[in-house]
Amino acid sequence: MGGEVLEVGCLRNRGNFVPLPYRRVSYQPYAGAMTAAAVEQHLLSREVYRRTDAVILHNSAGELAVAAVQRAPCDGLFTRLEAVEVLALPEDCVFCVSPQTDPANPSALAKLARNQGVGREQTLVVQGAFDHINFIHRPDPCIVRVVEVTPPAPPKLYAMAEHVLSYAPLPPICLELEAIDLRALSAGVAAESFLVPCRSGGLDDLGAPVHFLDERPPKREPWTLIGCERSLQFHRHYYGDEPPRIEMCPRRLAVGADRPTLLKCCLLEFDIERDGHTVIVPWGADLAMVEQALRLLAGDVAHA
Repeated sequence: MGGEVLEVGCLRNRGNFVPLPYRRVSYQPYAGAMTAAAVEQHLLSREVYRRTDAVILHNSAGELAVAAVQRAPCDGLFTRLEAVEVLALPEDCVFCVSPQTDPANPSALAKLARNQGVGREQTLVVQGAFDHINFIHRPDPCIVRVVEVTPPAPPKLYAMAEHVLSYAPLPPICLELEAIDLRALSAGVAAESFLVPCRSGGLDDLGAPVHFLDERPPKREPWTLIGCERSLQFHRHYYGDEPPRIEMCPRRLAVGADRPTLLKCCLLEFDIERDGHTVIVPWGADLAMVEQALRLLAGDVAHA
């Protein structure tokens, strides 16, 4: 999307259109009629800066119109227009002031559109960070489900994915957390004590004594293991047996494989893995792996 040549005449029905860099967007006052014909005539009668590819017109009533423009070739700073495509008129435009939203980030714009209830046939105009203005036309982001155990809250993989979306050049993506609450999994189990993989805030009070597998308790207790297959392998190595176990692996507990899903698995160590619409990263995945996973998931939707 960044720096692409706009083909005026085919953008109106294009989803997730975000002009980048957003210096290509001109925000101008306008006193004329908010009709497609009037907006087109107005813009064709004016010159624009040589880098302008889209114009947002606003009037004193707070109404907006958004148009893509095609500039005539020029060697100077300003030029006339050869064509105008009106993308949205007031009935389809929503304006939002959101200082925390990065106007250069398609996922941030898509997330704001979703939070504001902006539909797939509408256009969101955003006055974002540093009072800079941009828009997302017909927002229809890829919705990625992140399945992860909690606590901690928010879980690490979800926080990492959110962080990646704050800087990575990805198509518009919105995340939905599907949390697997380990406290809820253990609530109906009568156990003398619990063994959990490692220390994590919120797992030290499960209604029975709690031990931590990564600390390798010196004495084998009559515990119930809250863990995945890897934890069970550790237990066999440490103590030579298999205790009663509560499964906590997101890969095994996640239901519904018909939509983009991101999760992690301790059995993976170095590489990511695809399974239909699900991408699995290793426990301890870095940001580059998470970005790669999100890119694969967004690509699946784009080519569906």
